[in-house]
Amino acid sequence: MIMVSALKWVDEVIPDAPYAITEEFMKKLFDEYNIDYIIHGDDPCLLPDGTDAYALAKKAGRYKQIKRTEGVSSTDIVGRMLLCVRERPSSESQNHSSLQRQFSHGHSQKSEDGGSGSGTRISHFLPTSRRIVQFSNGKGPGPAARIVYIDGAFDLFHAGHVEILRLARELGDFLLVGIHTDQTVSAKRGVHRPIMNLHERSLSVLACRYVDEVIIGAPLEVSRDMITTFDISLVVHGTVAEDSDFQKEKGNPYEVPISMGIFKVLESPLDITTSTIIRRIVSNHEAYQKRNEKKAESERRYYEQKTHVSGD
Repeated sequence: MIMVSALKWVDEVIPDAPYAITEEFMKKLFDEYNIDYIIHGDDPCLLPDGTDAYALAKKAGRYKQIKRTEGVSSTDIVGRMLLCVRERPSSESQNHSSLQRQFSHGHSQKSEDGGSGSGTRISHFLPTSRRIVQFSNGKGPGPAARIVYIDGAFDLFHAGHVEILRLARELGDFLLVGIHTDQTVSAKRGVHRPIMNLHERSLSVLACRYVDEVIIGAPLEVSRDMITTFDISLVVHGTVAEDSDFQKEKGNPYEVPISMGIFKVLESPLDITTSTIIRRIVSNHEAYQKRNEKKAESERRYYEQKTHVSGD
């Protein structure tokens, strides 16, 4: 609910919506929420019995189909998460190896390190300049705006990220978010991080209504020149983060804003990190394995039969 409500294109969220569009729910949508159309991507959405979840909406003439974003797949992202889990007891290694193969179905097994299996999986997301513009607010800060800056990996963009960005935005008029490069994240968190690449992470953050602008590939160190260039009034960091002990490190990346008196630590509303999400996936790997067996076949058929869909 937090994630969907924070999307800049969402006006209202209906909790506890059914997976299948029933006559009763469709009537509620049209009568109570004044919905004009029910929309889904061009990939199939089937119920356990094999029937179309949107059959009634199509029959009523109130269904519209949009193009599925190429290279974006929760199944693939879960596969990337599982590749992070290497230190498993020998009794579990075979199960996890099998699971990784299943979650990586239909895609190249090459890695960014040349295919040895020790690098981050290559994303199939295809960023274009037009797509980035579509996500941008297209507006800069006003002449007297108080600009707040927060940076990080923002990997597997989650509710914890949303809430700290909301707090950061409340401290000023314009929120600038720095997204660290894949190389920077890997150097600090290991070769299997980040799960999502720089462009995926940047668009995830840009989709949040509290964010005004992002720096794609921001430096780890917040320099005086950077503060001057972007006219930053305040630099903030949350208490819950993968790198929460940054002040103990040699070469504190926030040394300059701290010395300038424009650095503030914000109390994070939620105790969630990217590692938290990964642990959830791994701890429920059997359920995800069963889920993926169904999703894998569905996605395979989609890619084999898909045709061009016009529009954005």
